[in-house]
Amino acid sequence: MLAGSMVALVTPMDAGGVVNYADLGRLIGFHVESGTQALIIAGTTGESATLEHDEHIELIAAACELANDRIPIVAGTGSNSTAQTLKLSRAVDALPVAAFLVVTPYYNKPTQEGMYRHFCTVADAVSRPLILYNVPGRTGVDLHSSTVIRLSSHGNIASLKDATAELDRVATLRDGCGPVFSLLSGDDATSCEFMLQGGDGVISVTANVAAAAMRALCDAARAGDRAAAERIDADLRQLHDRLFVESNPIPVKWAVQRMGLAGPGIRLPLTPLAAEHQDAVLAAMAAAEIELAAA
Repeated sequence: MLAGSMVALVTPMDAGGVVNYADLGRLIGFHVESGTQALIIAGTTGESATLEHDEHIELIAAACELANDRIPIVAGTGSNSTAQTLKLSRAVDALPVAAFLVVTPYYNKPTQEGMYRHFCTVADAVSRPLILYNVPGRTGVDLHSSTVIRLSSHGNIASLKDATAELDRVATLRDGCGPVFSLLSGDDATSCEFMLQGGDGVISVTANVAAAAMRALCDAARAGDRAAAERIDADLRQLHDRLFVESNPIPVKWAVQRMGLAGPGIRLPLTPLAAEHQDAVLAAMAAAEIELAAA
């Protein structure tokens, strides 16, 4: 079971938007040393929407090679086309990935039955398990808990990343999906309570910046130590908020650059963090005791 502190990893790029594989290796080493428990490659935070098909495959392959079995790799392969999702998932299925993160089809606004068939079709075609990804704020469609419960009986669907921030879903999903199915928060701001209520971990944006602290938070919350978990979460509260002051991953890529872990690149239509927000992000990093690179 994938659980604990997992990072939705940024894709490091140089100033021209070219993927920087040396920086990718540096980021992977940082997360291994910090105790992060899995890396999600080419998810939303990894700017998957701007990756070309071959580049997408190359990025996941490089991450597997650079990780060298030190940390599990989860491949983001979802799209709003079942055929395209199948093509990409099959292309990386032979790589040593632990699972696929597959988002609900966006823009199309499929029915619950359409999403059920979409996920089953992909799960039937690959050898590694699927993590369902529900993020209505980005996709325009909500994967209902009843549909997740229905999908949880599929032998190759193992988990859900829930980014709704609706904590009342946790008990319903736990009861309906059973103890083996992994429930992962996709919302840093509510991830502490999500785990305290029975969730198994988080796929985190904040962990790009505060990797060790997010691991400590997950360990405490999963152990049921509310006081310790809430104390750590309080120190991260500003980061949870301010890493979304502009569209993700704009602020987090800027923060990772300030830590000296990656270059300044980001791809249009996203743009670098506006100057008016930079002091707020720096203040959040200071509150979380994040060390900056020398100027």
